[in-house]
Amino acid sequence: QVQLVESGGAPVQAGGSLRLSCAASGGTLRSYTVGWSRQAPGKEREFVATINWSGGRTDYADSVKGRFTASRDNAKNTAYLQMNSLKPEDTAVYYCAAAPWTGGLVVNLAEYNYWGQGTQVTVSS
Repeated sequence: QVQLVESGGAPVQAGGSLRLSCAASGGTLRSYTVGWSRQAPGKEREFVATINWSGGRTDYADSVKGRFTASRDNAKNTAYLQMNSLKPEDTAVYYCAAAPWTGGLVVNLAEYNYWGQGTQVTVSS
């Protein structure tokens, strides 16, 4: 069973950048599709990005396309979410998650088995 720990969340001004990390332990991250989601206060958790096992395929929510980039380093057992041109509406707790290898991308959050504890991103205007 893989454990996930996010880091990198911080307060940032609009237009700034952050890179979130998702470190895995207790398992090989290579065996999983990784997803990123976020939850703002009073809102449901929403899909942000997903990356397949090799890092060769990604998909993003329309709200972050062109600004966020998912990547991974399987040798380091770590996935990343590079966030550029941040907006106040990006403020949320960000979570990484892992779904057993399917060969593809996972957009449905219900298909993820393992979750991190989240990291807070706060974007001020």
